[in-house]
Amino acid sequence: MLDLKFIRENREEVEERLSTRGIKIDFSELLEWDSGRRKLISEIDALREKRKKTSEQVGLLKKEKKPAEKLMKETEEIRETIQNKEKILLDLENKIEEFMLTVPNLPDESVPTGKSEKDNKKIRENLETGEQKLDKPKPHWELGSKLGIIDFEIATKMSSSRFAVLKDRGAVLERAIISFMLDLHTKQHGYTEVMTPYLVNKKSITGTGQLPKFKEEVFKCADDEFYLIPTAEVTIANLHSDEIFDKDALPKKYVSYSACFRREAGSYGKDTKGLIRNHQFNKVELFKFTKPEDSADELEKLLNDAEDVLKQLKLPYRVIELCGADLGFTSAKTYDLEVWMPGEKMWREVSSCSNCRDFQSRRLNIKVRTENNKKYVHTINGSGLAVGRIFAAILENYQNTDGSITIPSALKSYTSFDKIG
Repeated sequence: MLDLKFIRENREEVEERLSTRGIKIDFSELLEWDSGRRKLISEIDALREKRKKTSEQVGLLKKEKKPAEKLMKETEEIRETIQNKEKILLDLENKIEEFMLTVPNLPDESVPTGKSEKDNKKIRENLETGEQKLDKPKPHWELGSKLGIIDFEIATKMSSSRFAVLKDRGAVLERAIISFMLDLHTKQHGYTEVMTPYLVNKKSITGTGQLPKFKEEVFKCADDEFYLIPTAEVTIANLHSDEIFDKDALPKKYVSYSACFRREAGSYGKDTKGLIRNHQFNKVELFKFTKPEDSADELEKLLNDAEDVLKQLKLPYRVIELCGADLGFTSAKTYDLEVWMPGEKMWREVSSCSNCRDFQSRRLNIKVRTENNKKYVHTINGSGLAVGRIFAAILENYQNTDGSITIPSALKSYTSFDKIG
């Protein structure tokens, strides 16, 4: 959530920076509500002060055994006026909050301008791979099905499309990838591992920005006010809601493995094969709470931590900086990590590393003490990495001419086998 005061005082700048997202928001009505809200607060404060004084006068008159009915009536009228104004104030505050929850984050000034993902900027690439390239590599869904390690048919039968069952060495490989990522981030990168719930309440998922904007993308329990998490970002961010950090406690770095659940409502007919866009998938999430002045550097560090997974697995990848029009709703700046899929002949995103600045912490009320006051912390998140997509990338990049899959060296101690097939 943006700072309403900042919008009030810098309306033109806010509108200009939001325009780099390709959107136009008219803040006229919001600012009218805000003006009315501030006026009402001032009036209510004045009435409360007046009621306090008249109540004191009533007390003195009663003590002196003098008539106080007139002042008592006036006090009651003031009370009723306050109540009426408070109802109007509450209505205005609700309107303001509903509006503010629909406004995306401001793109950082360093974010490239552009109208679509075609205008994203390639920062660097590493095309090193652990295996030789094949002339006609197969896509992972063909490889997995022939090897008997992925079963899409039984998953569709028991659930629906966009699900998968991993079997035998496929299930072991998935677990190995998760364990490798967690060990790398905890032992070498200094993150604290947490395991969090998969079901959260509406307040929690609103706090991280998934609601109300993306309500069609999340699974909601029919009989309870619970939502299945689309990412562990939701639960990690809520670990410290309504807290105030000492400045020496930051940065706070967390890593969490979780299953993730997404409806993919806007993806009808897109990526219907394989493990790329499923309703349920595994992911290792990286998350940081930082001091505002450190968040830019901490984003670069988190990106490097996520990138290290690809380096150690020797998968070909590139780093892309998103332009304003391609930024996520909560992000001020984002880098995507994309891995090359030779079977699909395309790049696939395996992580989005984002600096949300104080957008989430303002919703979640997470602050840090400074020398003179308290400020909202900045939050940074990124996949470290998307497990299913890395599974698919390993199959496609480590496939052999006979259809078998060589296990990357970094994973062999976790799988206890060198090859599938």
